[in-house]
Amino acid sequence: MENTTKHRCVIAKTISAFISLYELNDDKLGILFTTIWRLFHHQEHKVIIFGLDNAEKTAILCQLSMNEVVRTSPTTGSNLEEIVTNNVRFLIWDIGGQESLCSSWNTYYTDTEFVIAVVGSADRISETREELYKTLAHEDLREAGLLVFANKQDVKECMTIAEISHFLKLTAIKDHQWHIRACCALTGQGLRQGLEWMMS
Repeated sequence: MENTTKHRCVIAKTISAFISLYELNDDKLGILFTTIWRLFHHQEHKVIIFGLDNAEKTAILCQLSMNEVVRTSPTTGSNLEEIVTNNVRFLIWDIGGQESLCSSWNTYYTDTEFVIAVVGSADRISETREELYKTLAHEDLREAGLLVFANKQDVKECMTIAEISHFLKLTAIKDHQWHIRACCALTGQGLRQGLEWMMS
């Protein structure tokens, strides 16, 4: 609490100094407040990442948080990772994808701003589509943005993102902002671009 108060005092003194040095109109003053505020505060967003088992959700999360390939085992329950980029903090919940765990996914939905759906580009697309629409229909996710990671793009006979988008009927989604991104959990290809979309 004491540190927070000190930070606010520093912000206030800095702004006062700028105002005394320059005649600022309302627009410039607003920009100044925003810029200084961002220096001291991270924007925080809750994200859930889901998909069927073997979609490599945890591998994607390890690439995003550590920038390396980590051998993973099936997630039982959930994992939580904090990823900070450009003063934006994402709290990402990785939810286990085994069939027995799908019924418990909704316990993680409260206050979620983004849903990352991981699709294995070479298999089980029909099952993924069913779970995706079931998830998006939940009341707690009515305002959440949707990022689809079309993973396993390194697999020889994988579907393209255009084919996956068509198969998942993404253009029919009108209540959520959505974006699809080709990626590879093993190399990290496309993952950062997905985060950039969420930040935008």
